Amino acid sequence: MVTQERGPALPEPRGELSARLIGHLRDGRGLPEGEAAAGAEPYGDDLQLALYVCYELHYRGFAGVDDAYEWDPALLGVRRGLEDRFLAALRRDATREHDVAEAFDELLVEPVHGTGVSHFLQREGMLWQLREYAAQRSLYHLKEADPHAWVLPRLWGRAKAGMAAVEFDEYGGGRPERVHARLFADLMRDLGLDPAYGRYLDAGCAPMLAVVNLMSLFGLRRALRGALVGHFATVEVTSSPGSRRLASAMRRAGAGPAAEFFYTEHVEADAVHEQVVRHEVVGGLLEVEPELASDVVFGVDATAFLEDRLGEHLLACWRAGDTSLRSPLPEPHPIRQ
Repeated sequence: MVTQERGPALPEPRGELSARLIGHLRDGRGLPEGEAAAGAEPYGDDLQLALYVCYELHYRGFAGVDDAYEWDPALLGVRRGLEDRFLAALRRDATREHDVAEAFDELLVEPVHGTGVSHFLQREGMLWQLREYAAQRSLYHLKEADPHAWVLPRLWGRAKAGMAAVEFDEYGGGRPERVHARLFADLMRDLGLDPAYGRYLDAGCAPMLAVVNLMSLFGLRRALRGALVGHFATVEVTSSPGSRRLASAMRRAGAGPAAEFFYTEHVEADAVHEQVVRHEVVGGLLEVEPELASDVVFGVDATAFLEDRLGEHLLACWRAGDTSLRSPLPEPHPIRQ
């Protein structure tokens, strides 16, 4: 038995599914029944947290949890049921009738009067809202690019070379201080947040968990490699203008130089990445496997659908003067290096 000594603590459950799964990891209690996920809300707290915990075993794991659980057959069976429920809901709710070119044409259009989260934060976001946004996004950005790396062995030719080139940049181009996850940790310190990996899992909302879970779902299933490419392309195509607005929001709120730098770095880098991903990764994949076009489009649609749900949640809470988190953040305090 190899038990994790480091890593985040197991989160608090949010329902029967997550309670039984977390209890199993903590002290060997029985897992949920195989059909338990069938009646669960696919985008709800309970299923999304249970799925997040299953996926996290493939990243850094949890303190006090045996590493062997990563490939435990019974646990993988439960994860499959959770995934199938989530995936079926996405195919029902997110799928649209358009082709690859139409999907990317829509992404490339910037609305004149934007109403999304980055527009709101740029125009009127307050420091407490920027802190909440960073705490939510930390569930992905502290492992930025890791879910996408799983697709590399499943690509070849132009697609593999283009994907590896973009990932190399995400990992700092060989410079550890420029790894994007490290830059986000620096951003969190500027905002008086704790940059420890997984620190804000208990506070993160279900829509944010779903955004992160989508990446892991696509990354861990070879059959969904086309959807992962569509997801990654969506992120890169939309990142640069959004990052420019978020850099402006950080500057206006006086968040600090590292907070601003994280987003200014993405403005330039992702403008280049967008071209590489569309022409080399997507183009290279479909040149070799044209039958994956519908999966690429599904990846685009599912990503946009879940990001829209997250945005609606954040904005509804903030406009009502409420926290978007499950528990409010403490007052900012300096974090030791």
